[in-house]
Amino acid sequence: MTDRKILSLGKVAPAFNLLNQKGEKISLKEFRGKKNVVLYFYPKAMTPGCTVQACSITKAKAKFSRKDTVVLGVSPDAPMRLEKFRVKEKLNFDLLSDEDHKIADKYGVWGLKKFMGREYMGINRMTFIIGKDGKLVHIMHKVNTKTHHDDVLALIAEKLC
Repeated sequence: MTDRKILSLGKVAPAFNLLNQKGEKISLKEFRGKKNVVLYFYPKAMTPGCTVQACSITKAKAKFSRKDTVVLGVSPDAPMRLEKFRVKEKLNFDLLSDEDHKIADKYGVWGLKKFMGREYMGINRMTFIIGKDGKLVHIMHKVNTKTHHDDVLALIAEKLC
């Protein structure tokens, strides 16, 4: 079992270089000084809760843009599966592949999960709001997939605007 990492608000968010759905490398540092980043971790592409969450973010993209914010979704899915998900649901933001869950480990979201009496290791759904300076502004430990986009926009308005 992986030890859960505890991240501190006000500290620089852990760096990453991950492949997006097109196989392009995306780095957290490319947004520093330019955009706030909403980094959300989700268990698996094309599952009901993850689809609701991603489609809601897509519908709210203009609102995120007006707040100088980019949204990045991270899962252990391969880039090819992420591209299928993006095309099928007409998603308009980058999905990042963390197949070896190294970044999930850095952010403390990889851990023991339980479903229908079965225990397994996987991504615990969490969201990290990172300011333009690269520092963690807020960590959402409890995520409601249906209201996630509105909840995050409210936090950005409260903490970054």
